[in-house]
Amino acid sequence: MADIALQPRVRPPIREATRWEQIKSNRNFIALWFMLPAMAFLLFFLAYPLGLGIWISFTDARIGRPGAFIGLENYEWLWDDSIFWLSVFNTLLYTFVASAIKFGIGLYLALLLNENMPFKAMLRALVLIPFIVPTVLSALAFWWIFDSQFSIISWSLKEMGLITENINFLGDVYWARACVIFANIWRGVPFVAITLLAGLQTVSPSLYEAATLDGATRWQMFRNITYPLLTPIIAVVMTFSVLFTFTDFQLIWAMTRGGPVNSTHLMATLSYQRAIIGGVLGEGAAISNAMIPFLLAAIMVSWFGLQRRKWQQGENND
Repeated sequence: MADIALQPRVRPPIREATRWEQIKSNRNFIALWFMLPAMAFLLFFLAYPLGLGIWISFTDARIGRPGAFIGLENYEWLWDDSIFWLSVFNTLLYTFVASAIKFGIGLYLALLLNENMPFKAMLRALVLIPFIVPTVLSALAFWWIFDSQFSIISWSLKEMGLITENINFLGDVYWARACVIFANIWRGVPFVAITLLAGLQTVSPSLYEAATLDGATRWQMFRNITYPLLTPIIAVVMTFSVLFTFTDFQLIWAMTRGGPVNSTHLMATLSYQRAIIGGVLGEGAAISNAMIPFLLAAIMVSWFGLQRRKWQQGENND
């Protein structure tokens, strides 16, 4: 028995892992499996509709019948369509004015809510209300506010003796454009403000304390500390703001249906009108696809801006 106890224990030979076991233990392979559901969702609900829309734009498809391939005929038709070019102008005007004003007001609110003030939590919650209200409900509310007969604005101005008859807000070309832009600003400011406020929370208070000791004014602290460190957040939030505004549909359609005389038609609403209401799917798809270069341009501006490391390091790009 003693001889048996003194004998060395023989270890079984180590079996090499098979190729499949090596793959299963690879972290990149596991990550791929976790990403597959999201990839399938994106392919089915984004890539497939986009590809189908591009294909339909090259056909004469109508509601109720498949179309035949006609090449670039739909795009050639749009090139000579004055209403399409008016919608392009309206979309660019709507996007530029609304996004610029949303950024200015949103940045001001973010700076204001970042200060120590009473009821700050309640004020932050109130700022979010326009964004969480459904878009259609907001549009209907503004439709009543700007109604030609029952407008509270016209009634108030008449009571103050400033006007003698109601203002036809949604029946005048320039008033209608101003009204839909105002409604978009009201709805979009909370998104910009809260996102920029989240970025302001990441700025170290020690930087402001050091600047105060050096005698810097509030404007100098904003210009040399806040704005440079906030620029990456600004690039992201403004990219989303531009994309949301450029592709806006619900607000315009619920308020004006693109009128009067197509003065508020955006590319999204015109595409819907031609494809769904008019039944010309190929032409509507072509209008939608015409939006892609503008959206890609907005994304590229943000992408190349974020690649500049000086922005993320808070350095001056001069």
